[in-house]
Amino acid sequence: MVQSLATPVPAPAFTMTDRDGQPRSLASWRGNVVFLNFWATWCVPCRDELPQLQRLHRLYRDRGLAVVGVNFKESSDAVGKFMTSIGADFETVLDADGAVSAKYRVRGLPVTFLIDRQGRILWKSIGPREWDGPHGRAHLEEVLGRN
Repeated sequence: MVQSLATPVPAPAFTMTDRDGQPRSLASWRGNVVFLNFWATWCVPCRDELPQLQRLHRLYRDRGLAVVGVNFKESSDAVGKFMTSIGADFETVLDADGAVSAKYRVRGLPVTFLIDRQGRILWKSIGPREWDGPHGRAHLEEVLGRN
């Protein structure tokens, strides 16, 4: 289920640590389109979806797409090992206590938000999708082409 917003709304601000323990905030990606995906290693649909996110990262990072994974309540070590095992190197931050997931009203995984270059949520998608398929790529092409 993809829920488009008739009028984009400001994305809730956050600061979390990345896998290296460095703080990252949503504001650090301002100017990029942010593909914000909430996931966990124990979530089978999430695991199936992550290689697609890596392909999106490789295809669109030079055009201003920031693929950002938000891991739900797992350790940096577990997340790092999993990301290495699937060959993923897109940005991943750790929602250690679930506070950011609560702020975004995430009730199940995976959930994805698309945030425009001004920091506004364009849509929310609940459940896995074929993100790197023709429809997903066409949508990203459209959004990335906007100023």
